[in-house]
Amino acid sequence: MARVKQVSEQEARGDVERVYHELRRTMRVTGVDVSLRTWAAWPRFFVAMWEAMGPNVETRAFEESALELWQQTLDTTVAWDELGAWEAAKLGPSQRFHVRGVLELYETMLPRVTLMVAAVRLALEGQRVGRGESPGVGERLERGAPSRMAAMEWVAEKPTEPGVKAVFADIVKTVGPPGVPGEYRALACWPGYLEAAWRRLKPRIGDASYQQAAEVLRESARRRARELPYVVTLSRQRVTALGEDADAVLKVTEALERRGTVLLLNLSQLVQDVPDMLRQPMPGAARLVPDWVAAEELR
Repeated sequence: MARVKQVSEQEARGDVERVYHELRRTMRVTGVDVSLRTWAAWPRFFVAMWEAMGPNVETRAFEESALELWQQTLDTTVAWDELGAWEAAKLGPSQRFHVRGVLELYETMLPRVTLMVAAVRLALEGQRVGRGESPGVGERLERGAPSRMAAMEWVAEKPTEPGVKAVFADIVKTVGPPGVPGEYRALACWPGYLEAAWRRLKPRIGDASYQQAAEVLRESARRRARELPYVVTLSRQRVTALGEDADAVLKVTEALERRGTVLLLNLSQLVQDVPDMLRQPMPGAARLVPDWVAAEELR
């Protein structure tokens, strides 16, 4: 796959910058995930994708479906041998606090992104996504990240430190393109922990049972995407009409979906390796506003 340049939050302009802001607020996180930054390389598709997905993403139904997908992932890995990376890494109390914060951020974000990617791929393949409920009938969540959520901070995708550079290259080679997943770029702020974790994760990923577990989660994400409340009006024909390369968009989306559930399994093991971890994202509060207000805010 040809390398796709991600659009950073600092580089985003115009409608892409607006969508980034709405994504952070609606998904209730402190930054924009690598998968979404990759889609933004096709700006007209990216805006159309959000217009199609946004009404679902802000609903309680979407949140609960993502939480159920995450719980399924935790249940899958709970009986596996612990990684032992947490004890192996030489981290002080403050460093451990911040690593926990990164893992909590990504256990909130990654299931939601995985569900979004599944929905977009199905739509691009011409499959129906969403039950077809009337717009605005589903309960919406209050926007904005919880005050306790860690900021999204990353090491550069092309780091200068040789050890981190080698780990990044190995991660992409193992989990697939496009780019270094955001959780690993964040954990690279503590290279000793990242190296200890990856050294233990990598041998497991190649196992047939691991890949089978990832496939089960992938099908679960697709099933949950089909049951979202609102129809996702997105198609390859729509992407082409917008002047974007629909084949390239679909190819990248397939790659994101293919590796997404592997990353979920990896994250689940990292979370379960940490003592006194929150382990469950904070549920959102109901959003008690009129439908027309929500509709205007999504414009």
